[in-house]
Amino acid sequence: MFGSIVVGTDGSDTAKEAVRQAIELARSVGAELLLVSAYQPVSRVRVNQEASNAPADVQWMVSAREDVATLLADAAAAAEAAGVPVQTFPRQGDPADAILDVAEERDADLIVVGNKGMTGAKRFLLGSVPNRVSHHAPCSVLIIRTS
Repeated sequence: MFGSIVVGTDGSDTAKEAVRQAIELARSVGAELLLVSAYQPVSRVRVNQEASNAPADVQWMVSAREDVATLLADAAAAAEAAGVPVQTFPRQGDPADAILDVAEERDADLIVVGNKGMTGAKRFLLGSVPNRVSHHAPCSVLIIRTS
């Protein structure tokens, strides 16, 4: 049925629920989970400044995507604890584009996203991630209702 499932996360409660349900679905059908999280570019000056404020033994870990790497590692640990094979994909740029790119690159069978994202004017101008994903997905999309 589903060999690979892409799920996007930004660490929000909605995304955590989407990840939780994607893990359960992947476990029940024997699918691989492909976890995706997007990050925005940060100037090299800011990264260097952050690194210089960190203890010397961890300065090498400071990067533009360190928060995303931690977020993905936590979600991957939950999948592994459930016995689900998992890969992580930190991607620079727009969240919807990141999810769609991984789904296309990996020939995914399903994309799972939470139903909430931006609200108000920002949502009107840019569109929500679930809306953009559902309209441009190369495969089926499951939108998890969290409210």
